[in-house]
Amino acid sequence: MDVNDLAWAILLLPLVVAASILVGVKRFAGVSALISTGSALLTLIFSIMLAANGGGDAEVNSFPWINLGEHFRVDIGITIDELSRGMMLIVTSIGFLVHLFSLAYMKDDPGKARYFAGLSLFMFSMTGIVLADNFVMMFVFWELVGVSSYILIGHWFEKNSAADAAKKAFLTNRIGDFGFMIGILLVWTLTKSIYFEGIEAAIGSVTNTALLNIAVLCVFCGAIGKSAQLPLHVWLPDAMEGPTPVSALIHAATMVAAGVYMLARVVFLVEAAEVAAQWIAWIGAITALVAALMALQQNDIKRILAYSTLSQLGYMIMAQGIADGGSNAGMFHLYTHAFFKALLFLGSGAVIFACHHEQDIWKMGGLRKKMPITFITFALGTAALIAVPLTSGFWSKETILEAAHDQHMYGPYIMGIIVAFLTPFYMTRLVIVAFFGKNRTDDSGHAKEVGPIMWIPLAILAIMAVFSAYSFISGPLLARGHADFGHFHFGLTAILSLIGLAVGVGAAVFLYRGKDSDPISIPLFRDKFYIDEIYKGIVAIFQDAVAAFLDIVDRFIVDPVVARFPAKSAMGAGNFLRFFQVGNVQGYAFLFGMAVVLIVVLLIL
Repeated sequence: MDVNDLAWAILLLPLVVAASILVGVKRFAGVSALISTGSALLTLIFSIMLAANGGGDAEVNSFPWINLGEHFRVDIGITIDELSRGMMLIVTSIGFLVHLFSLAYMKDDPGKARYFAGLSLFMFSMTGIVLADNFVMMFVFWELVGVSSYILIGHWFEKNSAADAAKKAFLTNRIGDFGFMIGILLVWTLTKSIYFEGIEAAIGSVTNTALLNIAVLCVFCGAIGKSAQLPLHVWLPDAMEGPTPVSALIHAATMVAAGVYMLARVVFLVEAAEVAAQWIAWIGAITALVAALMALQQNDIKRILAYSTLSQLGYMIMAQGIADGGSNAGMFHLYTHAFFKALLFLGSGAVIFACHHEQDIWKMGGLRKKMPITFITFALGTAALIAVPLTSGFWSKETILEAAHDQHMYGPYIMGIIVAFLTPFYMTRLVIVAFFGKNRTDDSGHAKEVGPIMWIPLAILAIMAVFSAYSFISGPLLARGHADFGHFHFGLTAILSLIGLAVGVGAAVFLYRGKDSDPISIPLFRDKFYIDEIYKGIVAIFQDAVAAFLDIVDRFIVDPVVARFPAKSAMGAGNFLRFFQVGNVQGYAFLFGMAVVLIVVLLIL
């Protein structure tokens, strides 16, 4: 197969499978699961073939979609370059491992066929974002990702919490997407193009820098929603209500990374808008710090990982706002983070599965001996996340911090260093409480190692978590973000990171070793800075209060005056005139005479 056939096969195969499951084989859950998993394996193979088929740009056939003449034309087109090749490998590899893990995790789920159809629809949507060569096509698939994530997060829709989480994710993302749409229109106004190549060619001639900065900030709104940055981050922790494999697929490596990928795709726009770039860097840094503080006091194993994802996404977004190599560093961290965070989410799924769906880490304990494979792989994923030297996470995180330091962005740099201390602290807390000590409940006491269908993906991801940053694995795929280890500089950043690592791990071991309850209580962090409560208050004021006022207006003004008054007036007039319709000839003659007399009198006067 040539590049053209491979690209279109990667894009369309998941769509065909999703449609086939929903229309044809939905009644056969096992067959649906195997078809979906098989398609994920094929797309992974095709992505590997695509990556091996040269490292440069490739021409791919496009198809006309919207044609309004010379002023506006949109094609269904595909872009194949180093960035899309690398991102496609991440999406398809994580996607396949999640499918494989789900075969065991969702084995007895009554909605199994619907679940795997949702996975295939999500794979189609995500590959569309990665391969799109223009803003309009990307936006269409952007919205499809929102739809498919809504389906997957709300898979267990009979639970109110899951249904509410799905709606929250969908509505929150729509807010960011509205800004994204405005940004696309502004970029088109400034450059007269919606194609990435055309925008890059025209960006140098844009003279209205104020409008350009506004356009980039609006485009960034899309990333704020999808990549869960402040203040639209609130949907991601609640999205943990979905099945754990969904958390790994959507919230660890793919959907939340779409915003980072989009900014990397239009890095020329960000670099041309200096004010917007600074906003992007600061918002990313603040998100990284605030999310890390929230993670310190969470007890749900998946929510801890969710806030960790928010924090690491903050690193990536911060990097996108740093000039001269920051975008490359952000994509490098996206690549490594995808593997170790997917490992941690799937590992948490194995723990939850073994503990009879218990998610509170304080109701676990002693799992190290009962689940040795899960523990080892989870520990390796944790090591990569907290940036233990020589793991992949160490290299990619250092690359971001070095880029911030070199560009003299000391505010985001200091926040990043603080996060480098907080991350080891809360992740070590999780490992100690869940895997060490004694069994605190019968659920953890009866836990046992999961089967090979579940631990094989964990083992593969553990290898990638440690070694994915090294060139003998990454090869040419990280040309946009590959770290030059041969010229690694052991300077201030590395020293501060290692100090943060040692202090964070040491403090967590000291505070949580042998404890059966949390010795620290910080309600501000535990309640997530009360941001959800603030939003509820805003909704109560600007939605519920307005709705109550309009209800009063409707009941006491619109209904009686506008709706009922004309009707009752017509009815009264009819009743009055009906009084004269007596059906008697003499009566009509009398009324006629009275009318004549009245007219004569009026004429005389």
